[in-house]
Amino acid sequence: MNRRKLLACAAVLAAAFTFGVAAPAYAVDDLRIIAPAKPGGGWDQTARALSDVITANGSKNVTVENVAGAGGTVGLAQLADQEKGNGKVMMVNGLVMVGAILTNNSAVTLDQTTPIARLTGEYLVIVVPANSEIKTLADLTAKLKADPGAVAIGGGSAGGTDHILAGLVVKAVGGDVTKLNYVPFSGGGEALAAIMGGHVAAGISGYSEWAGQIQAGELRVLAISAPERQAGIDVPTLKEQGVEVELANWRAIVAAPGISDADKAALLDTVDKTVKSDAWKKVLAEKNWTDLYLPGDDFAALITSENARVTEVLKTIGLVK
Repeated sequence: MNRRKLLACAAVLAAAFTFGVAAPAYAVDDLRIIAPAKPGGGWDQTARALSDVITANGSKNVTVENVAGAGGTVGLAQLADQEKGNGKVMMVNGLVMVGAILTNNSAVTLDQTTPIARLTGEYLVIVVPANSEIKTLADLTAKLKADPGAVAIGGGSAGGTDHILAGLVVKAVGGDVTKLNYVPFSGGGEALAAIMGGHVAAGISGYSEWAGQIQAGELRVLAISAPERQAGIDVPTLKEQGVEVELANWRAIVAAPGISDADKAALLDTVDKTVKSDAWKKVLAEKNWTDLYLPGDDFAALITSENARVTEVLKTIGLVK
């Protein structure tokens, strides 16, 4: 081969290499993201933020579809049954759905999806009114160990993340979880009113839900369910106070079952580029979401472990047979 042909071949190879480096490994266009809840909530916000950033990163025609009902299990059933093999659809979900699958006796579980990644999360706080006789976590756990039924704890829906944490704490301190006195409320406002009115002894929710009352000194925070102290939140963890429990109300993204390896790789790559982008970091800062990115097989393992411990707690509480 003469010198001219060698140079031509080198130029072609260089151009191909340059193109491969400059362009994204995958570009998933016409992508649909299911938010298995009504507009405005956490799952919906996550889906729309993902859609915006994925679009900003080069994908075209990325849309969000709301499919509400039964703690997200209506959307889950649609993903598993109607979208099987479709590599152009993903669904937002979270720890709440793990509990909802069990309490709603859903025929479809997260095992029938293709796990893509855990995205974000929020840790929960345990609070009491500022004038409560319960001054510390030790005060509360002593009461829970002695007689859980005598200590009403308020929080979100039955079987939800707040309820799960209450059960885990009672179990960890050696109390009788079957006697847990948990009072569910439809929203943080109702739970707050019950706490402030003395109708429950303590409350559980995400920190941001009651941040205003905490900062105003109306609520006393006893502990946070994080693995370590969180920046900007001067609250000791459960673990550092001797209660071996941590729990995040995480949000994640899964794909349909039965998709091809190529489609799975494309979605994994798209989400990876999204969560590592400056645009996504800006979203996290604006919404005060904690980055808990955990992709692929590691996320699949998390689903398995979370399902096991949530099942155990909800069975002990009596919400699941």
